[in-house]
Amino acid sequence: MKLRPVAADKHSCECGDACETTQPAIEHAEGERFSWLVSGMDCAACARKVENAVRKLDGVNHVQVAFATEKLTVVARSDIREQVEKAVQQAGYRLQGENAPTQVSPSRLQENLALILLIVMMSISWLLEQFNHPFGQAAFIVTTLVGLWPIARQSLRLMRSGSWFAIETLMSVAAIGALFIGATAEAAMVLLLFLVGERLEGWAASRARRGVSALMALKPDTATRIVNGERQSVMAQQLRPGDTIEVPAGGRLPADGRLLSPFASFDESALTGESLPVEHITGDRIPAGATSVDRLVTLEVVSKPGESAIDRILTLIEEAEERRAPIERFIDRFSRIYTPAIMLVALLVAIVPPLMVGAAWLPWIYKGLTLLLIGCPCALVISTPAAITSGLAAATRYGALIKGGAALEQLASVQQVAFDKTGTLTLGLPNVTGLYPLPGTDEATLLTLSAAVEQGSTHPLAQAILREAQARRLTLPATSAQRALAGKGIEALVNGQSVRLSSPDKLPDMQLDEALQAEILRREERGETVIVVLRESLAIGAIALRDTLREDAREAVAALRELGVQGVMLTGDNPRAAATIAGELKMDFRASLLPEDKVNAVIALNQRAPLAMVGDGINDAPAMKAATIGIAMGSGTDVALETADAALTHNRLGGLVQMISLARATRANIRQNIALALGLKAIFLVTTLLGITGLWLAVLADTGATVLVTANALRLLRQK
Repeated sequence: MKLRPVAADKHSCECGDACETTQPAIEHAEGERFSWLVSGMDCAACARKVENAVRKLDGVNHVQVAFATEKLTVVARSDIREQVEKAVQQAGYRLQGENAPTQVSPSRLQENLALILLIVMMSISWLLEQFNHPFGQAAFIVTTLVGLWPIARQSLRLMRSGSWFAIETLMSVAAIGALFIGATAEAAMVLLLFLVGERLEGWAASRARRGVSALMALKPDTATRIVNGERQSVMAQQLRPGDTIEVPAGGRLPADGRLLSPFASFDESALTGESLPVEHITGDRIPAGATSVDRLVTLEVVSKPGESAIDRILTLIEEAEERRAPIERFIDRFSRIYTPAIMLVALLVAIVPPLMVGAAWLPWIYKGLTLLLIGCPCALVISTPAAITSGLAAATRYGALIKGGAALEQLASVQQVAFDKTGTLTLGLPNVTGLYPLPGTDEATLLTLSAAVEQGSTHPLAQAILREAQARRLTLPATSAQRALAGKGIEALVNGQSVRLSSPDKLPDMQLDEALQAEILRREERGETVIVVLRESLAIGAIALRDTLREDAREAVAALRELGVQGVMLTGDNPRAAATIAGELKMDFRASLLPEDKVNAVIALNQRAPLAMVGDGINDAPAMKAATIGIAMGSGTDVALETADAALTHNRLGGLVQMISLARATRANIRQNIALALGLKAIFLVTTLLGITGLWLAVLADTGATVLVTANALRLLRQK
């Protein structure tokens, strides 16, 4: 079930009551799956509150809240939708059912009504205090009670749902304590500053989610489907693979489609970061959300509902939030101990001096309440998720998908990058550059047999041979018993004879005559890849192919060197061809590698320094897993994309440089945020114990730290 959010009051972020992170990954959880969209979350810690509330329900196997997409997913042994909705409502948030009418979002005036009311009451109280002290005190008490009511109510809700040490609890205790000791003006000021900070957090949250919201809005709700020549307007969710749709000039694709029109240009910038329109011809696959630039186009739908390019990106974003950075998990655990400890210290500060040395009660109770607010770890708790959310959102704008905070942190530590050659450093579209038949065989026969064996293969070299045969209009005979020889070649029976295509270095020298070996050597020294063709175990010739470097490969590798990141090429190609490509890029290389050899090479390199493995094929997946972090090219296989910790959706290697730079900027941002959060607390802790600062400065310090941390994290959205 898919549900839409309704308007709800905003709530502040969690102050330390983090959830457990040991539950099984959602894809492995057993049971029935339910999902909703949640409203009212201001920061990533608010998502923890919702998780805490739902996790306590009987029958829940897994619960996950993705803050970026505001999605709650629950896996349970039975239908517990009603209990989930009740638990979330008790925690102060709201869900909307699938068939419920969509409610209009509140206006800015409605959203800020409580804050405006408190500001007005605070101003009136201050004016009364100037002219009549008793009336002013009474007004401040009323102002405090009005501001305290929603906060105390939310505190009780969170306690019932399992969040005992939220900021609402600390604020309520501090405000009530201030009233009891007669600090009425400061009690009211504490609540006013708290609401100001809350609104700023809500604004920051909406900024951080704006990129995801824009992505969700890329798909139109309706589509024009053509059935028997007639046009029908249907909901996008009704489209199925095989349907024919029309998209007008300026219209967006509601699903992934295969172009049926002869030619068209599409703006794919929202998905890939590519600023220029991309030209496509008949048969090309176009992602959902792309815009037809200049003409009406006809396409065949190729994606199921919920499985388009946009849906897959949103799914990755949701899954990314489950993969939290190690530092974020540490701060979560730390804050669970820190918050109750601060409450205990504040209590001791309030009672120990009066009891032990006979000090006056009111000044030390005041200091204890001030310390309570200073100690709130709100800024510390959101320091990491705020930066990571901003970093992940910024990455999507450049066509980079990073699967969570853990991957972002690993990426920041990378000092080496291992590249697969074909399809990564090169375009993966090699062309046949020469046919070299031995005596007794002609070029047509050599190419016909080779293409026959390669029929059905998706390997780039196989596709090049098939394209060459098609260009020469050769008729291919039927084959049987086709089988791939992992890392060595492919063979099949053609007209009853065994035909094998193999790399020269995988054959005994005795199978190749001197003339053919000399020709192979010359071609490989030029950077070409050579395939030997054997019939009945006898060589009948060779085919030379050459791939071309990506346009931005040299620039990207050079930019990585400037970042202090060394590149190395790992390829199954022969050493001479690999050396030519590596020489052009001025990088180290390992050649003639089988998939298991790539894994061993990655493990060895990874032991020297953190390594990222970039690839696009099934054979790259094991090496990606062995590296510190795996990065897939967007044009790669599904296996590579699933295995990778990050992906370059636009296939530009320059995005790798942007990705690493952004990860390092995010790491620096996190350190700055932690320093800000702890530094301000340390300063005000000392000044409070010395009697220099009071309650309102304490909450200003806490709110100020939260705002500074959030604003600093938002700088990542402008990262170049």
